[in-house]
Order: sequence, then C-alpha cells, then structure tokens
Amino acid sequence: MQDLMLLSKDMPVAKIIGGEVQPIATERLPLFLKRTGDARAWLESRAIDGHRTNSRLLKRALRLEHKDDLTAVLAVNAATITDNYWVRPLDDDTLQYSNVRFKVNMFDSLALTGDVNSFDQPPGRTPELTNTGSFEKCWRIEGGAWFMYKAGKPEELFSELLAFRLGKLLGFPVAEYEAAGAFIKSRDFTGNAAADFEAAAGITGDISDYVKIYEALRPFGKGIAEQYVRMCYLDGLIYNMDRHENNFGVLRDSDTGEMLSLAPFYDHNISLVARGYPIRSPGDRLITDFAELIRHTGRPLCLRGLTEQEVLAEAMAIPFELPVTGEVPEPKVFAARYLVSRQKALEEHSRGLVRFVEGKQSVTAQIRAAKTRSHEPPSKRPKSTAKNEPEL
Repeated sequence: MQDLMLLSKDMPVAKIIGGEVQPIATERLPLFLKRTGDARAWLESRAIDGHRTNSRLLKRALRLEHKDDLTAVLAVNAATITDNYWVRPLDDDTLQYSNVRFKVNMFDSLALTGDVNSFDQPPGRTPELTNTGSFEKCWRIEGGAWFMYKAGKPEELFSELLAFRLGKLLGFPVAEYEAAGAFIKSRDFTGNAAADFEAAAGITGDISDYVKIYEALRPFGKGIAEQYVRMCYLDGLIYNMDRHENNFGVLRDSDTGEMLSLAPFYDHNISLVARGYPIRSPGDRLITDFAELIRHTGRPLCLRGLTEQEVLAEAMAIPFELPVTGEVPEPKVFAARYLVSRQKALEEHSRGLVRFVEGKQSVTAQIRAAKTRSHEPPSKRPKSTAKNEPEL
C-alpha cells in the first residue's frame, strides 16, 4: 500500500507509512484507527460491497485496473458522503478537500438498477465506490441534499418504512424514510457531513452482546448509552435480525472530534415481515437480549404504548403491498397484531422496567394522520408527541 496522508477536511490527521498509522491530531483520528491502528482494514471498510451485482458493473464502467476494495476506495481518495475523512498520496500537498468532495453522481442509476444506459459513459468520481452495504443502492442529490435510494423486495421496503414510522411514533431518533416509486429513499442524516458518522465497529469491534456494547458506549456519554437502549428496544419490537456493528454508530463534531450522539437509527429492511411471516409466539433472542440489557441498566424505560389500530393505520398508509397466503390473508393486519404482541412480550420479559403510556387518538384520526405523513416530505412532518420519562 502506498504511503498516505489522512485528513479531515483540509486538516492533516495522520500519516500512513508502510501501513502504519502515525497520528498528527489524535483527537481527530477515526475511532476505528484509535482502536485498532489498522489503516488497511479501515480503508477497506469504506468500500462498496463487492458481492453486489451492480458493484461489479460499476467497477467495470469506471475502468478500475483492479477490482479489490482498496483499489475502489483509493480511486476516490477514500471520501464518503457521511464524513469528512479522505486520503491523498503523502508526497502530494496540492490536492485539497474541495477537489475530492462529491458534488454530482453520474453513476447513480448504474449502482441502483444496473441501468444499461448508464454503463457506457466516461469514468468519473462517484460516491458509489464508498457506498457500503449489501443491498443495491445509490446516492442522489436533490435540492442540494444527498438522498440514499435503496432497492429491495416489497416486503423489505414495507418493513423499513413501517419501522421508521413506529420509531417516529415512539419519539426515537430515526433516519427519515419515504417511498420513491419502486424504491425507498432516506435523506443523509449527517447533512452532507456537517457531522461525521462513524460506525460502531470503531468502538465495539464485532461483538454482538447488548450489555457489552452498552458498557463500551458508556464512556462516550450517558446520552449515547441511553439511546442505544432505545435502539435495542426498537429492534426487539420490529424483530430486526440484522443489527450489527456497521449499521449503527455515532455522530462526531467534524472540527473537534467531540462525540455528539448516537446516529439516528437506520437499516431496518431485514425486520418485521421482510423474510416471511413469523409463526412463533414472541419470546425470541431479540426480546430476551433486550430484557437482559434493561435489567442490567436497572433503570425504567417509559414509552408510548402502541395500539393495534394505530400500527395498522401506519401500515395501511405504506404503498408497498405484501404477499397474501392461506395462513395470512390480511398481511398488514397480521403485521400490526404481531407488533403489538412483541410489545407485550418486551414488557413482560423486562419485569416492570418497560412502562407504557397509552396513545389517545381515535382510529379515524390515526388513519388520517398516517396518510398525511405519507404525502409530506420528511422535513415537513410534525415532531412526535411521545413522552419519555427522564429515568432512561
């Protein structure tokens, strides 16, 4: 690997010589490098998933000499949409951040759909080479803001949208999602890297134990650890089987490195009914793991109690239809009932540490409000009125 200068905006952060990290501004180092010192692994973690079909098309269209992760990342100086880190050759002091930041993306359709008309165009810089994750997706700029478009089966897109809607009802910090034709889209929650997003892998490594992750987050602030508890509750509620160290994280001040908050909760498309209709009664590992975590904190979590009617109202406002089966003739009714049963199981397993406050809207008002939200852009949607007790 060539010797590199790692920068945040135009501030030198570290030299990478012979693969070894030599800090210049330790407080601004990416958390992954602080924890491991492994520059190559950090760079490769920023690369597009090579298993995605459209990533192979993209690399071919861009005429990359090699198809490995390091080559892909260095082709765009390791720059991403969601943070301000980048690299340049150590002996090049002329390249500036303004030269590597992404301002347009001509390869969005190729990355999202494999669009044949996007393949044969001149190579250029694209944020798709550092757009991580296993699903086909792309970045598009709309009205001066970046949006992530994501493909998937209707069951997956429905699950992502309902998870977002429930998170909003609960007053949780969730990434904003909306339907976009055959896709869903989500506004970049960093505001074009106004803050740096860093995946939890930089703090926790690849551990999956809730209590161990909670303890690893506590030194970074009480609020961050408490938000993690809420995220685990939402995962238990929606049966999110795919939470891992690279699809949640923290936001840091891009000038000082100060830890600001847990990032908005996102990536819920392998939850709910995305992989079929669950037939077992709730009491699975996600519920018991959350119960262990909340008992470990010893602090009550006071939340809005969701009714079957309001969950159904949110589900009915989502434009993606679910497959009808002999066992599940009304899929959205099934989803609403199943979610409420999981809510009850979370309460029971938590032994009094999860406490619910019932919502008061009528069913008609709930349906009307849900339909209104589905036609409003995220920036126009009203803030949740959910109340959280200060205990946690």
